[in-house]
Amino acid sequence: MNSKLRLVQKVPILKLILGFALFCFGLHGAIFNNPFYLILTGIGFYLMLTYGSELDLSARKYREFNSVLGIDFGRWQDLPDIEYVSVFKTKEHSRVRGLGASAKISTNIYKLNLFYNTNRKIEAYRTEDEKDAFEVAKRLGEALEIDILDATDRESKWL
Repeated sequence: MNSKLRLVQKVPILKLILGFALFCFGLHGAIFNNPFYLILTGIGFYLMLTYGSELDLSARKYREFNSVLGIDFGRWQDLPDIEYVSVFKTKEHSRVRGLGASAKISTNIYKLNLFYNTNRKIEAYRTEDEKDAFEVAKRLGEALEIDILDATDRESKWL
């Protein structure tokens, strides 16, 4: 069995392409025209940004990281004794502004938390796809030999 379990948020390919194009266009514009093009570089960088977590079961370490073009940023920490993994549904809110107007957008997301010491948690994964959330929870449950709690409805249930 592989002792490392890497969970990375899936990003649509069009979002990556758009982010890369904005990053390159902004960088080119900043070098040859105007430093304000760096704003486009920042937007492109943000669009390419992915989140994830990595568990090293043999070393009993974990880390939460951000990744851009395969380069990971995050610190390793000791993994405590995990009791169970919980899958729950929540809303993520973001505000979009443009041309003097703004809109608040809510997106349903599923989070996977690893619980230890009764009520302490490590956020292991987040996704917008329910099926993906439960597939990852199953992988985590098997790798760590722990139970899975489905907390997506009002009545939580053990799987």
